Amino acid sequence: MLQGLSPYAQAARAWPFEQARNLMARLLKTRLESHEERLAAAELIKEGKFDELVARYPSMARPVVFETGYGPSGLPHIGTFNEVVRTTMVRTAFRAQTEDLIPTRLICFSDDMDGLRKAPDNVPNHGLLLQDLGKPLTVVRDPFGEHESFGAHNNARLQAFLDGYGFDYEFMSSTEQYRTGAFDEKLLLALERFDDIQKVMLPTLGPERRATYSCFLPISPTTGRVLQVPTLERNVAAGTIVFEDEDGSRVEQRVTGGLVKMQWKPDWAMRWAALGVDYEMSGKDLIESVKVSSQICRVLGGHPPEGFNYELFLDEQGQKISKTKGNGLSMEEWLRYGPQQTLAYYIFPNPKSAKTLHFDVIPRAVDDYLKHLDAYNAETDVAKRLENPVWHVHTAHPPAKGSPVPFNLLVNLVSAGNASSRDVLWGFLTHYSPGASPESEPLLDQLVDYVIAYYEDFVKPTKSFRLPTDKEREALRDLAARLKMLPPDCKDGGVIQDEVYAVGNAHGFDPLRAWFAALYEVLLGSSQGPRFGSFAAIFGLGRTIDLIERGARGELAAA
Repeated sequence: MLQGLSPYAQAARAWPFEQARNLMARLLKTRLESHEERLAAAELIKEGKFDELVARYPSMARPVVFETGYGPSGLPHIGTFNEVVRTTMVRTAFRAQTEDLIPTRLICFSDDMDGLRKAPDNVPNHGLLLQDLGKPLTVVRDPFGEHESFGAHNNARLQAFLDGYGFDYEFMSSTEQYRTGAFDEKLLLALERFDDIQKVMLPTLGPERRATYSCFLPISPTTGRVLQVPTLERNVAAGTIVFEDEDGSRVEQRVTGGLVKMQWKPDWAMRWAALGVDYEMSGKDLIESVKVSSQICRVLGGHPPEGFNYELFLDEQGQKISKTKGNGLSMEEWLRYGPQQTLAYYIFPNPKSAKTLHFDVIPRAVDDYLKHLDAYNAETDVAKRLENPVWHVHTAHPPAKGSPVPFNLLVNLVSAGNASSRDVLWGFLTHYSPGASPESEPLLDQLVDYVIAYYEDFVKPTKSFRLPTDKEREALRDLAARLKMLPPDCKDGGVIQDEVYAVGNAHGFDPLRAWFAALYEVLLGSSQGPRFGSFAAIFGLGRTIDLIERGARGELAAA
């Protein structure tokens, strides 16, 4: 399905394609030895001859490794989704640019060997976690009693989370990589180049931390806790370090086999080098950490991955979203009011610009997504399709059908018709379009449930009708009279909208938007609303006329 897209993908301007081109430049630089090879390979890429590229240069045929990281001391959240979905977008763009002839992998890496720093309050058996503070998360007992450890429990939740959204990934556990020896070569090299790593790290630390800092964190053989202690001696030949255990005894311990882990910045760098990570993005709060880890990666003989630092989510007041504060939206909250693909759509544009994340953005995000989906399916130009956000949201396979009715219009149908159940709302929809059904319109059927939930939680409690002014009352009566002149079964939203415009102009509303504001405030109890002609066509002309007459009489405000 991705074959034949390379010429278009290489010219595409959407940010995932830009990132994919940066990644390809990195591969040429790190996988090919001579300048001549790079020039020849670049020419093959320009000509779209990727089969010849991988045949001539075997190093270019190695899988390209994308990575995202996860701290399993808590549950997956919207930041987890954000990083995986954006990385997947870059991966899809890269696959399109290379005709899918260079293999790719996406590793979702769990830092589950970290010591438990504090016990979350929102778990059962809180005291059990307090007893295991400081131990690796894969050793901490599971307070839920379902898995062999707290780390295993949260890893399972992460994988269920990723599987639920259909991500194509490989799960990787830090504990398993340390224990099985996958990191041994780089750990031994870190031991050998200990002083070089310290030279990178120490200037980034305060005086007190600097005095005792070691890039190695041994696991205590007596307590099982991850220790933040100085390295007293190193034996490179034996592959060991000496440190003081919690009971005061001096212990010599191997740095391999899962007996020692690295501090997080050296650990990040070591992982890049050991796994050959080619691409990883991170939040802008980690800019300095990326720089430091990149230096250490080079010390360990690796090449830092390509990537970029994205902006963080903000709440309604412009404050950084924090799990601790509980401000902003959670994944669960967004998915109560809108489908997953609309969140991915909202995340897609301008990753280096901050995005506010609160309930009010959902209706607009859903409707903008639907507009882009309709535009994609109506478009025949491949180049323009690749610039459309839905191509990236759906990993190059957008659905062939959207929803004939937008989110905001559905909200107003629920509001005006007291359609707080699926059956009532579908009654309006099938009256407007007799062939429509939940089976024939699956996305619309999903939106019905989301809209009802959104209406009950946010619209209904804030509805505030007002009485019309004398001028507005006369205009409403005129509008009702004009609509009565139309065929009773009129479902042409454009024709109805023309009458709405005509009334606004005839009664001297300037600007005309004041007339529409009056319709929304008097008839729908809201400061804004849908295209009125489309609303009336679906709500039904007779019901709309009755609503207008009741509004003109002041009955809606009185009620």
